[in-house]
This record gives sequence, structure tokens and C-alpha cells, in this order.
Amino acid sequence: MVDSVKEKKRFLFVCSQNKLRSLTGEEVFCEHLDVESDSAGLNHDAEVPLCPEQIEWADVIFVMEKIHRSKMNRKFGSYLAGKKVVVLGIPDNYAYMDPELVQLIQSRCAGYLP
Repeated sequence: MVDSVKEKKRFLFVCSQNKLRSLTGEEVFCEHLDVESDSAGLNHDAEVPLCPEQIEWADVIFVMEKIHRSKMNRKFGSYLAGKKVVVLGIPDNYAYMDPELVQLIQSRCAGYLP
């Protein structure tokens, strides 16, 4: 009998500074059995600035706002071919791990879970 190893889905969360929203997204899914998660920011002074390697690694890229998708397209367009980019529509008015933010991320990402 051959054990089937289920490949984990790789979620990348992106916002501006990688301090509140995207970091919360990474944390929400870090313990999920079927998901690997990472996060980054688009600003040059972000805690973890987005890099091409993260984009290549990701199966699904979740951005918090439309402006993030636009900025990512401008800065990393050549790396985004064939990538699934999802705008979550979450404004920058939540603290890190705010229960309402956690619920929004969970509900808006649920359809992308394996």
C-alpha cells in the first residue's frame, strides 16, 4: 500500500507594512494542517518586504486591498504570470490578531482551502 502525501497549499498574505493584516493572515493559517503560510509588505520599509521568491513559492496570493494588487503588478508583474491573486477587501483599521480581522481573513479565505 502506498501512502498518499497530500501537498499543502501555500498562502501568501500581502499588505503595505507586514505588521498587522498580512502578519495576522500568516498567523491564522500557520497551524492549519493543509496550508503553509507566509506574509510580506509592499512598502520599501516593510517588516518583510515582498520578494520574487515568495511570489514563486505561493499557490494563492491574498492582498488586503485593490491598491496592493496594483502596486504588486507594477513592481512584480513579470513574476505574477499564472498566479492566483485574491483581493480580500480588508481596510487598514485593525490591530494585529484583532478577533474581527481574524474572522474576516478566515471567512474570505475559506473557499481557497484544500
